Amino acid sequence: MNIVERLSQIGFATRRELVGIGYACRVFVALLRVAPASFKRFGLIRDQIYFLGNHSLAIITVSGLFVGFVLGLQGYYTLQRYGSSEALGLLVTLSLVRELGPVVAALLFAGRAGTALTAEIGLMRAGEQLVAMEIMAVDPITRVLAPRFWGGVISLPLLAAVFSAVGILGGWLVGVVLIGIDTGAFWSQIEGGVDFWRDVGNGIIKSVVFGVAVTFIAVLQGYAALPTPEGVSRATTRMVVIASLTVLGLDFLLTAWMFSI
Repeated sequence: MNIVERLSQIGFATRRELVGIGYACRVFVALLRVAPASFKRFGLIRDQIYFLGNHSLAIITVSGLFVGFVLGLQGYYTLQRYGSSEALGLLVTLSLVRELGPVVAALLFAGRAGTALTAEIGLMRAGEQLVAMEIMAVDPITRVLAPRFWGGVISLPLLAAVFSAVGILGGWLVGVVLIGIDTGAFWSQIEGGVDFWRDVGNGIIKSVVFGVAVTFIAVLQGYAALPTPEGVSRATTRMVVIASLTVLGLDFLLTAWMFSI
């Protein structure tokens, strides 16, 4: 293969990626444009909040509890070396509300609800239901994509809050009930060391950004999937990979921006 063929392949791959980025931008702008119409029919969004949020609540709760257990144990053994074991509550709380709560909840949401969204929309594409809507002058973005997108954006911050709250309770169970740290010291450290706007507020902003990113990637991959079983399968796998890497990358950027100003 000569240099010209290699450059031609690189150029073709670059143009294909640029086309994909442009298509994603057009879909995102269309979702924002039809947002007022979507919220006028809030029943559709409410159904998606139930489908995405309520069905993900079990895995979020159990995962948050065990993450709290692990943070309580590891944090206690580390703080005990420096005689600061009473600060365990503050360590667990800040770790959850700043980082682990939004990030782990977003990754679990991508694996549980995101794949369901991608598969559902992809099967609608394979079954030509989206084409049938277009023939009947029904916009698939308004009727199918937008309610699912806004349902995911609303659900993920709530799930992240549940994850963090259950994780703190898990840290309390390990630190106070199992190990024997003073319960007053545990909660007083949290009350005195956690700032609502700087800590909890930044965690809320992260969870909202992750909700937008993960849900948009899920609906986009399903909407752009090839109308075959193999195409839907690849779209589902691609959604999990892209969403997970996007969450981790956005987490670094948001952390660098939030805690440096």
